[in-house]
Amino acid sequence: MILMKDIVRDGDPVLRQVAQKLTFPLSDHYRKLADDMMEYLVNSQDPKIAAKHQLRAGVGLAAPQVGEGVSMAALLVPDDKGEIIFKEVYVNPEIISESVRKTCLGEGEGCLSVDKVIDGYVPRPNKVTIHYWTVDGEEKTIRLKGYPAIVSGHEIDHLNGHLFYDRINKENPFALDEDTIVIY
Repeated sequence: MILMKDIVRDGDPVLRQVAQKLTFPLSDHYRKLADDMMEYLVNSQDPKIAAKHQLRAGVGLAAPQVGEGVSMAALLVPDDKGEIIFKEVYVNPEIISESVRKTCLGEGEGCLSVDKVIDGYVPRPNKVTIHYWTVDGEEKTIRLKGYPAIVSGHEIDHLNGHLFYDRINKENPFALDEDTIVIY
């Protein structure tokens, strides 16, 4: 079971490296990594399990965040009622198209690898098309919008060596284009 002590923190070089692509079939090691990352997300969203193991809640976890510099990320995205609206493990994901219109979370973004609060809006494309493979090697292309698109962008950023605060406007952290959708 992945615990908070296993999460790599900001400052570790693996978080700033471009993750290596994986080849198929995935080794048992990487299949287990995918299962373990998803298990962390499930456990972290369960109040009893999270409290017992002192887990910070997460909706996404990229392999570099657990010290593995490979292109894999787990996503478990709930809606505002806690119902899961998107669940997937991406292998070698790429955003192949994105909307011009941006969206962001009204409370800003956080990250399991970043222990401090960093204020500011994190504008991301409102709609994305993502090409990836599943753990079983199935090739997929999907379109997402809103919150699942934000989470996907955050995790794919990890695979490209970027952290959420890289996207915050340095001069005015709360500046947004006027047509940006703010999700509360």
